[in-house]
Amino acid sequence: MKDDVRKYIYVTILAFLVVVGGWVIFLFLNACDFTFTCKRGALLIERTPVPSLIPATMPAATQPSDLGQAPASEHCRVRAVDFVGAWVNAGASEEEPFQFTDINGQTCSASYVEINQLFTQSNYWYSGSLACSSCHSADVAVSPAQLDLSSYAGVLAGSRRESADVKGTDILGKGNWANSVLYKYVSANQADIPGHNNLITDALIYIGNPLATPAPTSAPTATEIVPTPTP
Repeated sequence: MKDDVRKYIYVTILAFLVVVGGWVIFLFLNACDFTFTCKRGALLIERTPVPSLIPATMPAATQPSDLGQAPASEHCRVRAVDFVGAWVNAGASEEEPFQFTDINGQTCSASYVEINQLFTQSNYWYSGSLACSSCHSADVAVSPAQLDLSSYAGVLAGSRRESADVKGTDILGKGNWANSVLYKYVSANQADIPGHNNLITDALIYIGNPLATPAPTSAPTATEIVPTPTP
């Protein structure tokens, strides 16, 4: 009796191993298209190494005119510091245009729209520069110096504000750019302040539009006077 039970156990174990082995062989042959060469495992295409890719040839953006705006020739070229100063000295209006002189001596015109771009868009002060408002945002609770440069109202509200509902220290020098707090922080190297390095001190930007120069008027021609003989 014991021999019969032992025999059944051995037969069961052997049958189980045969079934498992047969299933594994079936799966392998099925995956390899029922061949032992397993061609399905080979690459179907010859891969191209990365170094053979064609390198990009587009020039790096260095000025706002390279970043989708009008060509630089259509804009005036001026130091960013002087551009903001011209706006402040002209009254820092949100609506009225103001004039400034670019590095070529031509008279140009702009408005707060361009000032706002200078504060809220990246790559304006120099290639790779962050927008001023990325740090000095509307959330004065976390903004450095509690200063908001993201909007006209924020600029006028000043710095060191206790909350978004109150005004702080005037940063525009009451219309005198040379005496303003903002001038102090953008006209000199502030190496200890992120973003206020020497690259912004003399940063040249393309911005504003040159005013049309009136065509010179021709000088009046002298009337020819015929002398009258004396009788």
